[in-house]
Formats: sequence, C-alpha cells, structure tokens
Amino acid sequence: MRRRDFITRIGGAAVAWPLAARAQEPGRIYRVAFLVPSPRQAPATIALFDELRRNGFSEGQNLVVIPGGFDADTEHPGELAAALVKAAPDAIITGPALPLRAFQSITHSIPLIGMSEDMVAEGLVASLAQPGGNITGISLLTPELDSKRQEVLIEAVPGARRIAAMADANATPPYHLQTLEHAARSRGVDFVAINVAGSEEIVSAIDAAKASGAGALNFLASPLFAVPGSRNNKIVLERIAALRLPAMFQFPETAEAGALAGYGTRITDLYRQRGKIAAQVLRGTKPADIPVQQPDRFELVLNLRAAKAIGIEVPATLVARANKLIE
Repeated sequence: MRRRDFITRIGGAAVAWPLAARAQEPGRIYRVAFLVPSPRQAPATIALFDELRRNGFSEGQNLVVIPGGFDADTEHPGELAAALVKAAPDAIITGPALPLRAFQSITHSIPLIGMSEDMVAEGLVASLAQPGGNITGISLLTPELDSKRQEVLIEAVPGARRIAAMADANATPPYHLQTLEHAARSRGVDFVAINVAGSEEIVSAIDAAKASGAGALNFLASPLFAVPGSRNNKIVLERIAALRLPAMFQFPETAEAGALAGYGTRITDLYRQRGKIAAQVLRGTKPADIPVQQPDRFELVLNLRAAKAIGIEVPATLVARANKLIE
C-alpha cells in the first residue's frame, strides 16, 4: 500500500477514535502507532506483540494499531511522523534517531518508545537513568560493539589486508570511524570508511568497497543496513553474496540469514523488551520515569556455510568461541 493511502487511513483512524474514548476507564481501547524499519510479520515484530499480549494488551480485544508504520522509510520520516501524531495514539514505538527526532520536534506529550544507537550521545534523552521528556526505550551500545565486531571480523578473515567500515553517513560520527581506523591499523590491517547516505547508495557503496581492495566488510550498527527482514538488509545480503564478500553485522539473525557473522543482542529480544516498556507506558507510567535500558546479553553467530561459499576458512579458535554455528 502506498504512503499516501496509509496517511489517509491514519487520518480516518483519528476520527474513528475520539479523545473521549481514550480516557482511563474499564473497557478502554488502547491505541499504538509504529514507525519502524521492521516488517509487520518479522519475527522481531511478532515478539513485540507477543510481549504486549502477555501484559494484557491484545489486538482485536483492547489494542488497536494505527496503520502505516511498519517497514517504514526511517530515513525520511517527516510526513508519516506528522500523520501518526495527528492520529493521537497512546504511545508511539519508533527508532532509530531520525524518526525519534522527527517525533520529538512535533510532540512533547505522546510517549515515544525508541531504540537507537546511543540515546544520550544523540541528544534524545538527558541520561539513561533519568531520560526526562517523552522518550524512553533502548540504547544499543553502538560504539563499543562496533569495535568488538571489527576485532572479530579481522580474526575471522585473517587473509584480509584491508577492511571496509560501511557507515551510515547520517548517523556515524567521524570520531567513531577514526577510532576504528586506529584499531585496525594497530592490528596491521588497512582501513577504509565507506559512507552511505541512503538506501539508493547501498549497492554502489558495496561495489566501491570491493573495488578499494577490501577483503571484508564491517557494517556498522544502523538500521540502514542491519534490520533483519527489511528491504535494505535483503539488498545488502544479495550484493555481498554476489561479490563473495565476508561481512559482519550487528544482529546475530543476519548471520542466520546468510552473512558470515553477526555479533550483538538478538533483535527479537530487543523488540520483546520494547513490548514490555510499551506495556508500562500504556498502564500510565511516564517515559521520564522509565530508565533507558541497554543490552546485557550478546551472541556471536558464525555462518560456516557462507564462509565455504565465499572460499574462506574461519580459524578454529574463533569457531570454538561462537555461540551458534550455521553449518
């Protein structure tokens, strides 16, 4: 369905559910909106709704989802964000930083349950413990984990003399790339940063990394590349397979889908946690009173089938440390 059709339906939803029907009372219908890169039927999204249901909020009973916000364009959120705010939901589940900022600029009252790479550094919350304002959610520890992923990638592909960091030009700060470059060169590995400004540049950026002589790619944490099941993630996986390039991603599920490696917290677990936070908000807790959470469980998945297909052998020492192997 086209975006304009979505927005028309959203406007209609606002009429169908007047403000009086949303008062705290027995039999209340709760209304939530989404602006996320994940498809509606992705395992992570299903996990979020399962958690809402466990906490007493079920579609078809007391929960209505405003249409139009799944598999969304989070790079250009303005028009859709405005339409969702106009629909006056009880809470909005969104992220990363760009849509969170878009919502933050037009509403200070609707609770926003976000997920971004570093909520404090991005200026979305005052602190993790006391977020303030109308945003809470999950901060993903991106700088620390990108560095760890690079270390694992260098170990996984010992023959690579140059690695490329695939960076979201709208989100990755220069100092972060400088830190990664210093770490790579300290290991005797050349480093090149490839900045990608949007979805339309993904294929050409991967081609440029290959042309630069990079023997492995580290896709830095960003929904531009990494959300399992999203359109962009499918494009990335198809291109690196065609060019026989080993690559590292922020979510273990991407390795299960065909990439060489993924290291981090499962996105299904993160979405499930967001479901719990959303339930707190729907029960009446203010986002300012819900500390921003950070991942505390990390998983390394290695896809040995993908390694064989692209002609590399992952060292046994790293294989032994993996939490899961795809063989």
